[in-house]
Amino acid sequence: MTQGTEYLGTGRRKTAVARVRLAPGSGKVTVNGRPIENYFTVETMRVLAMQPLVATEMAAKFDVRVSVTGGGPSGQAGAVRHGISRALLRADAALRPALKAQGFLTRDPRMKERKKYGQPGARKRFQYSKR
Repeated sequence: MTQGTEYLGTGRRKTAVARVRLAPGSGKVTVNGRPIENYFTVETMRVLAMQPLVATEMAAKFDVRVSVTGGGPSGQAGAVRHGISRALLRADAALRPALKAQGFLTRDPRMKERKKYGQPGARKRFQYSKR
């Protein structure tokens, strides 16, 4: 899906969903209308989100606009990474081997396990009492 010169990608992680738009530019990254430095205040989250651009050396060639909802900071950073990877693939299919080798195209399937009835949590059991 290309609109003009914008490349779209959807990324998911846990319960977070990121809609990513890549447009040729100078390397400006905005997340929900805020600069990435203001949105992801922890350095490791910024590094995680920007990994695909750094690995393919495209960080200075594209402007990135991200709309991300759901989940927490870690899940959102992972969703942004997945979305940027998919958008880069739309922009240049030759990047596929580099992105696939790093594992950026694989959606992380780990989700929160549901709480089961008769238990206080997903795995935890109520204390056993013999008498």
